[in-house]
Amino acid sequence: MSGCEVIAVALETTQATLEAFIADFSDADLLVRPVPGANHAAWQLGNVVIGDPFLVTAILPETVYPTLPAGFADLHGSKASKIDADAGFLSKDGYLALLRETRAVTIAAVRKLSEADLDRPTGEAMAWCGPTFAHVLLFAAQHTMQHAGQFSVIRRKLAKPVVF
Repeated sequence: MSGCEVIAVALETTQATLEAFIADFSDADLLVRPVPGANHAAWQLGNVVIGDPFLVTAILPETVYPTLPAGFADLHGSKASKIDADAGFLSKDGYLALLRETRAVTIAAVRKLSEADLDRPTGEAMAWCGPTFAHVLLFAAQHTMQHAGQFSVIRRKLAKPVVF
């Protein structure tokens, strides 16, 4: 298996894991905070959705993602992470549709790369992710798991069964 295919599989499997964590969530469950001041699952799902375009277009600016709803990036970005708001968030189906659309674009972009592309330098703006394109693309998969892991705590609060 090539490095590009390994990254594509990582993107697919982390998406599947995230979806498994919220499979039995209702729309109301998406707004449950595990502790006061923590982000609810709706914000976290939106943050994963905006994460792929942010990361990938920084290294592959020609990648075209679906247009997100007006204000979506602001509501789900880091500046909004500390806001104790519950209004303006989407349904679970709405988030899943956007996640699937954006992740499909990311995976397609990865599969178009050559193995040599994975070693291309990220440049100063993305150095925090790592020195190469491979680091940034793997960070997209890892970012998904950062948030998916937080859903496990919400599941416990909601007394839902353990998924993994």
